[in-house]
Amino acid sequence: MRQTVLPLALGAVLVSSAHSETLPEFVGETIVVTPTRFPQTLSGQTANTTVITRQDIANNPQTTLPGILAEQAGIGMRDLFGNNAAASTVDMRGFGAAAGQNTLILLDGRRLNDIDLSAVDWAALPLSAIERVEIVRGGSSVLHGSGAVAGVINIITRSPLGLPNQASGRVQAGSFNTQDYQLSGNYSGETGGLRLTADHYRSDGWRDNNENMQSSLNGDARYSHALGELVFKFGGASQDLRLPGPRTVDSSMGLDELETDPRGTSTPLDWAKRRGYQGGLSNRAEFGRNELMLDLDYRTKGQQSYFDYGGYPDYRDADLDMWSFLPRVLLPFETGDITHNLVVGVDFEWWDYTLRTSNAEANIGTPINHVTADQNTTGLYARDEVSLSPATRLALGGRYEWFDLSANDQFDASAPGGGYGSGALPGSQDKTQYALELGINHRLNPQHALFARLARSFRFATVDEIYEYSPTYEREFQFLEPQTSQDAQLGWEWGAGADRLRAAAYYMKVDDEIHLDVYNSGIGNTNLPPLQRYGVELEAHGRVSTVDLSAAYTLAYAKFTEGTLNGVDLDGKDVPLVPRSKLSLGAVWHIDELTRLSADANYVSSQLMDNDETNSFAQRIPAYTLVDLKLVRQSGAWQLSAAVNNLFDEAYYTYAVHSTYNPDRFNAYPLPGRNGWVSVAYTY
Repeated sequence: MRQTVLPLALGAVLVSSAHSETLPEFVGETIVVTPTRFPQTLSGQTANTTVITRQDIANNPQTTLPGILAEQAGIGMRDLFGNNAAASTVDMRGFGAAAGQNTLILLDGRRLNDIDLSAVDWAALPLSAIERVEIVRGGSSVLHGSGAVAGVINIITRSPLGLPNQASGRVQAGSFNTQDYQLSGNYSGETGGLRLTADHYRSDGWRDNNENMQSSLNGDARYSHALGELVFKFGGASQDLRLPGPRTVDSSMGLDELETDPRGTSTPLDWAKRRGYQGGLSNRAEFGRNELMLDLDYRTKGQQSYFDYGGYPDYRDADLDMWSFLPRVLLPFETGDITHNLVVGVDFEWWDYTLRTSNAEANIGTPINHVTADQNTTGLYARDEVSLSPATRLALGGRYEWFDLSANDQFDASAPGGGYGSGALPGSQDKTQYALELGINHRLNPQHALFARLARSFRFATVDEIYEYSPTYEREFQFLEPQTSQDAQLGWEWGAGADRLRAAAYYMKVDDEIHLDVYNSGIGNTNLPPLQRYGVELEAHGRVSTVDLSAAYTLAYAKFTEGTLNGVDLDGKDVPLVPRSKLSLGAVWHIDELTRLSADANYVSSQLMDNDETNSFAQRIPAYTLVDLKLVRQSGAWQLSAAVNNLFDEAYYTYAVHSTYNPDRFNAYPLPGRNGWVSVAYTY
């Protein structure tokens, strides 16, 4: 039986009051932190930058940030369950299965990507706590180090300063027995402020064995002092998730679970849990024209998971701790008539990782394998933005980074379930890499500007990418070469505010791409042969009468240029999990000052399934089109909302993997059909 929205859901939000206020409008000059790591106006950026504003987020029918990001040019999304973005991945510029380690996700400038390859916990931060999201496309390792190969997504949270003292609550209910409860409060005075946001989400999920329960608390405390501002940000989140596993299709056996039982599960005993906490202290100080930023952050995470594997169980308990210290200075100066804004900084990051494995949760006290690893990086960088004239801005920068990783594996053959295991010999790796950047922005006139950029970026292999099986099925640490990329992009932008266009073309050459091979036992992970990625990205925004319109189109190519993999020639082969075309259309109709109706349509073309680097399988992930609607009505201090997602009940999935040994067999993760929700919010 299909889930639909309550018949009266859309009508309910039209109820109004004689004393209704208008819907909140979000105004003010947008600043961008990501490209320079210091506040800066968006105009004149040498990077290919897009900002998703708080108003954009409020209008969007999507309830998760990955869903909103997937509507932007050059960005895709893979979702396994369609349940609050659990285990979802954002892919910038077509990195496919390796997207999670090539697109750097930041929260207020601090990295969220972890060395254990787990997905970013997108639900740990409610959308209402986000001020804006900054997207920088293209290699950005000069300022951000390892992992910023495809680009950077920086999530900027709301500051309590400048906001009214108020408290608000929100209740949301939707399909699949989904409930979401949220409380937030804001207090600010002349010299300081505090903002708190708490959220609790639970859902049965569209699939069997896909219950999800998530809770989070986030805070932002600020104090303005004589030289600048002191900021303390803190938070914690928990997630309990049941794992339904894939649906299997095997034409040689007449098996098609996607058709006969898309909502079923073959893994009714599998589950995963995660708990995480973080705290960060920032101090900004101005000394004349110079500015100093000091960021000290700590983050810790514990994860447990259980996979039954048809009676061969695997239980894992992992802990991760991360410290970072990120000092940097902004030094403006002049050479004749030319002005400079020089940023110099050092990034220190320290990671401690522990993994224990067993055949049952009760036996984890005597683990089969006890893996420990320390990963540390130190990056020294400098970047100068040079105003050659009022119309022309040049940026050039460089970075040198030191990386060291040491790992150890204690194996206990006498532990329960350890009779057939093995342990890896201790190992270590020390590497260095460098990044470069050269960019220019030239404004032809007040309406038109051209931008161009060259960059060299890199990333190092992380702990989960080196702990694998040897060809003789023995555990070992397989240290890989650093991955490097060289990319170029050229673009044009027109207009500002509600009416604007942006077009960009890019080319990227990647060497030694780090490839996680979990499907070919005994083969291990590897550095891939050379690849190239190139394409075109288009964005358009405009307003016609009372309707705001937007469009984003991506044409993307990702191909191998030479080499072999497992004895197969890869020259000219397409990279799996990269759709050739993607189109997003959006409209926001301001029906009146109290009511807005939003509509989005998103098309994604077909793509190769994971594990098909040889392009030899006939089956592909089919193309799909999704349409979503959202209606919002303000009534005094109350705000009523309703949405329908996947309006036309499209059967689709965004991830599938082919069998290595059977060309007729693949596993896919189907996503929800038509579903919806209603919410009520009150602000006091």
